[in-house]
Amino acid sequence: MNKHILLLLLLTLFMACQPENSAKSISGNALGTTYNIKYFSDEELKVETALDSIFEIINTSMSTYQQDSHISRINRGDTSIVVDEHFVKVFRASEKIYKESEGFFDPTVGNLVNAYGFGPKKGLKQPDEACLDSLHRLVGFDKLELDPDNRIRKAEPGIYIDFNAIAKGYAIDVIAEYFDEKNVSDYLIELGGELVAKGRNKQKDSDWIVAIDDPKQVEGERTFQTILALKDRAMATSGNYRKFKTDSSGNTFVHTINPLTGLAEKNDLLSASVLAENCTLADAYASAFMAMGFEKASALLGKLDNVDAYFIYVKKGEPVVYASEGFKKTLRD
Repeated sequence: MNKHILLLLLLTLFMACQPENSAKSISGNALGTTYNIKYFSDEELKVETALDSIFEIINTSMSTYQQDSHISRINRGDTSIVVDEHFVKVFRASEKIYKESEGFFDPTVGNLVNAYGFGPKKGLKQPDEACLDSLHRLVGFDKLELDPDNRIRKAEPGIYIDFNAIAKGYAIDVIAEYFDEKNVSDYLIELGGELVAKGRNKQKDSDWIVAIDDPKQVEGERTFQTILALKDRAMATSGNYRKFKTDSSGNTFVHTINPLTGLAEKNDLLSASVLAENCTLADAYASAFMAMGFEKASALLGKLDNVDAYFIYVKKGEPVVYASEGFKKTLRD
């Protein structure tokens, strides 16, 4: 038999043995967390190379853990930095949600985050009132300005910007844009619990199936509160699963920094899972809702278009669930 014909036969047989509609998967570590991606494509894409580039760009622009990033240099008072397009987009999205949430979403809360020990800087064990008062004077996203030359102007030089409550969602959107540009129409991108689900899971001929963690799970355990099916939507969850406390009266609450007062205040919202058109918005709204508490969060939710939420909050010491009508349509349990 002609060797070229034999090669063609072997290749045809090999291709016939490949499972139809099999997903391609990639996972790893980035932005201080893990990521998992599944996608369907007939082409061989250089996904790892693209991801390395995306994560490097995001870190260089907005990582408060990277000392030479643009945001770190701005936080140290460098006024010469011309920020990139990614910084600009996150800034504008933050500005929008800061206004909509009436200040509960505020990336300038960074000094207080650090003082309480939740950021990259070593925090104080018990910040005193004078310290908190001085730091609270530096809070307020309206004290920042993005000038026409893409430089950040601060009303106070000590203002500390922290985009960690929105940058992860934005990074997912940038990855989604990469797949869109490569004409990949079916994919699921998950990064640190936030995700974008596009198209369908062709391998199972279904929408993408994802889950929300159970806030009552114990350390080392992974149990789910509910299951949902997503198509062409982004989801982000912000929660205090293992950080709630019970006082002497039996009232359960979590401590969340309130940007309006500068204090770590009692809050009845254990978890906020948000569906939106992109993950930048989903991530930021989830963070805003957690700072607001259930009553204020549900009021804001009612004013938003194309945003749905699943809240787990505490009532009389017990977790209670609220799901918006749009969110209910995705539930599968």
